Amino acid sequence: MSPRPNPPLKCLPSTPTGPYLAEPAPAVTGGGAAKGVAEGVLTDALPDQQMGDGRYPIAWLTVSAPRGAVPTATSICACGRNRFAAGQRKALALIEDHTRHRDLCPLRTHQEGAAV
Repeated sequence: MSPRPNPPLKCLPSTPTGPYLAEPAPAVTGGGAAKGVAEGVLTDALPDQQMGDGRYPIAWLTVSAPRGAVPTATSICACGRNRFAAGQRKALALIEDHTRHRDLCPLRTHQEGAAV
């Protein structure tokens, strides 16, 4: 069996010719939106609409236990701690370890007045 010949590629002319040439856009005068900004797009940074109480998350525990599959758990903390466990027994142990880490994490413990 011989290979099929490749059909010739369709080539477009390098520069368009004829009556379908694009005309230059009219110049915009006066104020208005900045050049290149789409109509209706907000350009000013809006303040955060959430009125928080100053708290923010630093540790995350993610547990996945789909029916019929191996349960997994991931414990991540902003202090650099990143642990993973697969299997029911190991996932339960990681959940307990994550709970203990909340009391020992250097980002959560108050360092003022601690002896160095």
